[in-house]
Amino acid sequence: MDIKPLGYENIYHGCDPEIFDFETTQEVETLVKVAGQERALEAIDFGIGIDGTGYNLYVMGPTGLGKHEIINRILKSRAKEQKTPEDICYVNNFDTPNKPWAILLPPGMGKEFKKDMKKLVDSLKTVIPAAFESEEYQSKRKIIEDEFRQKNEEAYKILSKEAEALGIALVRTPQGIIFAPRKENGEIMTPEEFQQLPEEIKEDLKKKVEYLQDKLEEIIRQITIWKKEGNEKLKELNKQITNVAAGNLLETLLEKYADFEKVCKYLKRVEKDVIENVSDFLFKEDLYPPVPYLPIFKPSFKRYEVNLLVGHKEDEGVPVIYEDHPTYENIVGRIEHIAQMGMLITDFTLIKPGALHKALGGYLIIDARKILTNYFAWDSLKRALFAKKIKIVPGEKMIGLISTLTLEPEPIELNIKIVLVGERILYYLLYDLDPDFRELFKVIADFDEVIHKDENNLQLYAKIIAALAKKEKILPLTRKAVAKTIDISSRMAEDSKKLSMEIKPLTSLLKEADYIARKKGSDTIDSEDIKEAVKSQKKRAARLKERVYEEIGRDTIHIKTTGEKTGQINGLSVIELGTASFGRPVRITAVTRFGKGEVVDIQREVKLGDPIHSKGVMTLAGFLKGRYVPDIPLSLSASLVFEQTYSSVEGDSASLAETCALLSSLSNLPIKQNIAVTGSISQKGEVQAVGGVNHKIEGFFEVCKLKGFEKEQGVIIPKSNIDHLMLDDDVLDAIKKGKFFIYAVESVDEAMEILTGKEAGERDAEGKFPKDSVNRLVEERLVEFFEKAKKIMKEERKKSTS
Repeated sequence: MDIKPLGYENIYHGCDPEIFDFETTQEVETLVKVAGQERALEAIDFGIGIDGTGYNLYVMGPTGLGKHEIINRILKSRAKEQKTPEDICYVNNFDTPNKPWAILLPPGMGKEFKKDMKKLVDSLKTVIPAAFESEEYQSKRKIIEDEFRQKNEEAYKILSKEAEALGIALVRTPQGIIFAPRKENGEIMTPEEFQQLPEEIKEDLKKKVEYLQDKLEEIIRQITIWKKEGNEKLKELNKQITNVAAGNLLETLLEKYADFEKVCKYLKRVEKDVIENVSDFLFKEDLYPPVPYLPIFKPSFKRYEVNLLVGHKEDEGVPVIYEDHPTYENIVGRIEHIAQMGMLITDFTLIKPGALHKALGGYLIIDARKILTNYFAWDSLKRALFAKKIKIVPGEKMIGLISTLTLEPEPIELNIKIVLVGERILYYLLYDLDPDFRELFKVIADFDEVIHKDENNLQLYAKIIAALAKKEKILPLTRKAVAKTIDISSRMAEDSKKLSMEIKPLTSLLKEADYIARKKGSDTIDSEDIKEAVKSQKKRAARLKERVYEEIGRDTIHIKTTGEKTGQINGLSVIELGTASFGRPVRITAVTRFGKGEVVDIQREVKLGDPIHSKGVMTLAGFLKGRYVPDIPLSLSASLVFEQTYSSVEGDSASLAETCALLSSLSNLPIKQNIAVTGSISQKGEVQAVGGVNHKIEGFFEVCKLKGFEKEQGVIIPKSNIDHLMLDDDVLDAIKKGKFFIYAVESVDEAMEILTGKEAGERDAEGKFPKDSVNRLVEERLVEFFEKAKKIMKEERKKSTS
C-alpha cells in the first residue's frame, strides 16, 4: 500500500464568497421562511390543522435552534386567519355567592358588558334616591303611614271612651299606657284616695282596670298586625317605585343582551337583588356621624360588577400565548384574597386568569422542562386537557393547607392547542414513563440541528445571517464575513457538508464581531472580525487548555512528537468543560507476553473506563482472535493503559490507537511518535468514524507547534471522517505549506503501514502472511506464545503422571 497524506484540496471545505451576489448583508432581503426544517414544518402544519382530542404538539430539538421564535412566528401567522374566541367573564351568583357564574360573550362584548353594568349601578345610585324623594312616593307613603296612624288612634280613642264610661282614665306616659280610677269631678284619683275607698268599690275598680288591660293588649296585638300590613304595603310601594326607577334601565340591557340567555338570567337576578336591597342605594353617609376608631360600614356594590377575565378585540384572530413561568396557578388561574379586619376574604372579582384562559380558542406555548419542574402544574394541565374544562382550585386546597370555605368558580369549556417545546430526551422519557403524555401529545415536530450544505441552503443561510444582523442591530457583514460565518457553522455541525441551525451561539459570535468592528471604526463586519471573535471566544475559555499544554511542554505530561517507540502510540482525546472544548494527545502503551489469551484494559479494571471504551477494547480482542492464528488458541496476556490520565475515559475512538500499540508490542516493530492516531475499529479491522475529529487534530498540531515542528508530523484519521474536517486556519496553513499532514485510513493495516513503515501483508493462497510483514511478525509471536504454552502444559502433564 502506498498511502499518501490528504492534499489541501481534500481537507479545505470552506465556503466560496463568490457564490454570493451581494457586497454586504444590507442588500440581502429578509428571510420569510425557515430553512432546512421541512419535516418539522410539515408536522407543525399537521398539528395545527387537525382537530380531535390529543393532537397537541411537542416541538423538540437541541437548545439554541430558535424553536420558540419559529413556532411563535408560525402560530401568529395562522392565528390571524382564525375566528377570534369569546370573552370570558365571571359574575356574582346571588343565590350561592361562593359559586360564581361564568359568562362567555363575543369578542369585545365582555368589555362592553362590564361598562354597561358599571353604568347601571351608577345610574341606580342616582335614579333610586330621586324616585324615593319624589312627591308621588312621599304622598303614597304618607297615605300608608296616615292609615296606620288613624287606625291606631281610633283604637285608642274607642278604648279611652269605654274606660271613661267605666269611670277609669286612660293615661299615656313615657313608660306606656296606664289606667287610673276617676273621681266624680273627673280628676284622677290619687293612691291615697284609692286606699280610702270601701273594699267593694276598690275590687270593682280593679276588675274594670283588668278588663281594660285585656282590651289594651288586644289593641296592641291588632296594632302589630296593622303595622305589619303597613310595612308590607310600604315594601310593595318601595318595590313599585324601584321597579319604575330601575325597570327602564334593566329593560334596556335585557333588550341589548336578548340573544344571550345567561346574561338575561343574570340581569333578572340583579333586578331582584336591587329590589331586595334598595336600602343600599338610599344610604347617606352624613346620617351616620363618625365614631373614633370605628369605620363606617358603607354598602358595597361589588356584587354587581363584572370580572372580565379575558377580553379580545373583534377580528384580532386567536391568541398565541407563551407562558414563561408555568406554575400551577399561572396555568389554571388563581383566587386572590384581601385582608379585612384581621381576616382573609375573597369574592368573584378576585378570580384571576391562568394561561389556559388567556389562550382559550388559540395556542399555548410552554417550555417542557419548566412545567415539569413546577409542582402540580403538569398534572393540572393534563387534567384540564382530559376533562376539556378549566377548573380553578386554589393550590393550597390541593395540598390540604386550608379547610375554610373558598370560591368554586363555574368551570369553563376548554378548546385549545398546547405546544410543548423541549429537548428530545424529555420527549422520550415522558413517552416511556407517562401514559397520559402519549394520549395528549400525538404530534411531534422534530427540529434538526443541521441542514444540508447545498447551493440553495447556502443562499438561505446568508439570509438568516442578514436577518440576525438586522434584528440584533449588528453592522452589515461583507460576503467574505458571511462565508466565514458559514464555515464556523459547518464546524459547529462537525460536518463540512452540513450547516448548524444553532442560532444562539451564532448570534453571540456576530455580536462579538460587531463589537470588534465598531471598536476599529469600521462600518461593516469583515472575515477578519469574525476570525478575531472566534479567537477571543477560545481565549476566554482557554485557561484549562493552556495549563494542560504547559505541562506537556515541560514534559510533566509525557508526549513524544519525534522518534519511534515499540508498544507506544499517541492517541487523541477531547476535553469538554463548559464552553471549553479542546483536543489533548494522550500516550497509550501496550505490554504483551505469554499468558491465557486475555487483553486487560487497565482503565476498565480501575473503573476509569466507560462501557463504550470497554466495548472498544473487547472489539480489539475480537479482532485479534479473528485475524491471527485461527487454528490455535491465543496464549497471550496483554495490558493497555492511557498513561497519565486521572479521570474517566469515554468512547471507543482510541480503539485504533490501542490496536496499533498492541500490534507494535507483539511484532516488536517501533511506532513513529510524530504521528497521532484516532479512530474506532470493527472486529474485521475496519476503521470507523469518530467524533471531535477537528479538536483532536488541532490538539496534536498545538503540541507539535509547542515542541517545535519536525519532519512529517501529522495525524491518522478514519477515511469516513474526511467530510467532517473543518480545521482552524493555522492548521490549514501548515498543511498547505507541508509542515503538517493528515492521513485517512480504512483499515488497521493501512494505519500500521504508516506508523511502522512496514507492509502490513495479506494472506496468500496458502493462508500465510508475507515474510517480514507486520501481520506475519504478529502471528509468529502468537505462535511462539502457543508453543511455549504447549511445552509448559506437556511438562506439567509429565510431572503429574510421574
